[in-house]
Amino acid sequence: MPEGPEIKRAADQIAKAIALRPVSSLFFAFPHLKPYETTLQGHEITAVQPHGKALLIRFDNQLSIYSHNQLYGKWMIRPLHDYPQTNRQLRLAIHSDKKSALLYSASDIEVLDQLAIAHHPFLSKLGSDLLDEATTVAQVIERLVDPRFRRRGLVSLLLDQHFLCGLGNYLRSEVLFVARIHPSLRPLDCTDAQILKLAAAAIGVTRQSYQSNGITNDLQLAQSLKAAGKRRRDYRHYVFGREAQPCYICGQPILKETLAGRRLYYCPQCQSVA
Repeated sequence: MPEGPEIKRAADQIAKAIALRPVSSLFFAFPHLKPYETTLQGHEITAVQPHGKALLIRFDNQLSIYSHNQLYGKWMIRPLHDYPQTNRQLRLAIHSDKKSALLYSASDIEVLDQLAIAHHPFLSKLGSDLLDEATTVAQVIERLVDPRFRRRGLVSLLLDQHFLCGLGNYLRSEVLFVARIHPSLRPLDCTDAQILKLAAAAIGVTRQSYQSNGITNDLQLAQSLKAAGKRRRDYRHYVFGREAQPCYICGQPILKETLAGRRLYYCPQCQSVA
């Protein structure tokens, strides 16, 4: 599933390709959205805004296209009306004068006005967005010590978009590792110093992933491993996807657990409970 950094990069690409110019035509795959093809045609896209794992494409007529990629959704930017060879199902196409933004495989697409956005069941309940520059470490600490969240296990809490917006499966493992927090803990179990490290890691790792095209490992280490001929999957992360491989910090083998069908990776020494 794409996580916050991937959705924000997609938003950047969509905005660069088709924003601030009239939309020449649109295609919606779902019948109930077909009337909006003519309603939105000719209008300009004023902004492309990521909201965690969701996107709002805002038009100058006060309507917005909401989309959530879920597990399999994928945006592609192509030359105008140049469709790729793929087995994916095209769900949405937005065409400008030179480029097309194509959304494949996603099933959660809506057209919303401002009132509907304010009351949307997903958007209206999102927690602090870690990729929003206005989100601070102090605000994340407030969330971690909030009575609504402090007794919940971190492994589930960090995936809850109502808690913090934009974290997903690979970021969960990486944030816990950078903060040196064992996955079994709750915020309640953590010291003030650990809470501070966790809040800083949640912001820092997520923003680095956005800025570095998904790399959550130490950037200098990743660069040296790349220069040595390592594959991207071998240098991209500290722990995620690295089961039984040595920790880059202490050398201990990385452990993997599967919780509710989701993979979790950690170092038993760097993230010791003691």
